[in-house]
Amino acid sequence: MNSEKIVFNKPSAIDGMAVHQLVASCPPLDTNSVYCNLLQASHFNETSVAASFDSGELVGFVSGYILPNKVDTLFVWQVAVSEKARGQGLAKKMVSSLLERSNCSGVRYIETSITASNQGSWALFRSLADQLDAPLEESVMFDKQIHFNGLHDTEQLVTIGPISL
Repeated sequence: MNSEKIVFNKPSAIDGMAVHQLVASCPPLDTNSVYCNLLQASHFNETSVAASFDSGELVGFVSGYILPNKVDTLFVWQVAVSEKARGQGLAKKMVSSLLERSNCSGVRYIETSITASNQGSWALFRSLADQLDAPLEESVMFDKQIHFNGLHDTEQLVTIGPISL
């Protein structure tokens, strides 16, 4: 664990390559193209968080967006934390800081998708539901056979809410 202070910011396109490298270093996260990470860090920066050491090294990233047809729902796309910053509750702090932003003031639900084997994500979102004193529900979002032709594990849709901010 590094003793440097961690600061949270809205990401920008300058962070895109660092996001790509961070996600790649955090299995079992699915890596996207650098272009996708550039879009996450620029087009979705209002609903994303970049966590960096004082030195500028990116050690955490949360990407998300408000669902177009459910404007009270924040979909958390990916959560990545560098090994250098694990064990500090950084993932939950990043999501919590995102919920404190004015553009998330209307959020009443948080959604994400998690595979059954991703115990770190399950622990994060269960802990977040407890912190928010909100129920957590799950259902199939993308099925292994139907949506992934057997090439990727089923993604469970996790819904937390309603929440009060």
